[in-house]
Amino acid sequence: MRLATIRTATGTRAVRVGDTAAVETGDADVRALLERPDWAAHAAAAAGPTHEIDGLDYAPLVPSPEKIVCVGLNYRDHVLEMGNQLPEYPTLFGKYAPALVGARDDVVLPAASDQVDWEAELTVVIGTPVRHATRDQAQAAIAGYTVLNDVSVRDYQRRTGQFLQGKTFEHTTPLGPWLVTPDELPDGGWEISTTLDGEVVQRSSTSELVFGAVDLVVYLSGILTLNPGDVIATGTPGGVGHARTPPRYLTDGAELVTSIAGIGELRNTCRRERRP
Repeated sequence: MRLATIRTATGTRAVRVGDTAAVETGDADVRALLERPDWAAHAAAAAGPTHEIDGLDYAPLVPSPEKIVCVGLNYRDHVLEMGNQLPEYPTLFGKYAPALVGARDDVVLPAASDQVDWEAELTVVIGTPVRHATRDQAQAAIAGYTVLNDVSVRDYQRRTGQFLQGKTFEHTTPLGPWLVTPDELPDGGWEISTTLDGEVVQRSSTSELVFGAVDLVVYLSGILTLNPGDVIATGTPGGVGHARTPPRYLTDGAELVTSIAGIGELRNTCRRERRP
């Protein structure tokens, strides 16, 4: 099953996405849907107003998650390209909801920097409250997977040892287009890639993850309760612009495509922020 949050003339709506049409579930967005204990059955039985696939205006999959937890240095190839050692524990940082944009929205390049980088990421969405999870409980708590690009402002990120200030500029982070439930996905690694102006700049497999989705839910649930709609971005593979010689960054008008096989694709145009 695929679930999305779309914009309509009367506000956002959660929908079940089929091959040709999307059906409203009666909920304002995917977080509200997932907060139902019976969300899967409710979505499967949805029979609300329908929308043609080609005309959908995707909002961020979860417009206002309670938590957005991001994981750094979590692909073996990316750890090595950045000159680091494989971590013993996950490297965690946060992001705030105003950073999020939809799957076809513009990505805003902050006026404060010309060092804005791309980072394709497999992203977990929580469907059941979970605390101190076993591996089986962690697996059961995952509602599904989606795509995120953790667009990063590298000079701000490197100002201190804490990543947050380079990771949560407004309107920089596309999330979507939809959530894919685990039963729809094959076992094993899924190809993940970023294409910039038609050139593939990242290509790897989620099998390269140091800490997988279940590992991260187990670890994070030992710190705090994970709730429906919480988003966990699992890190990016090698090929980021900052690690290149010379470094390469996003520019005004650049076309950014972020894809994970079997899950979905983000297509965003980068636009330089105009100061008031």
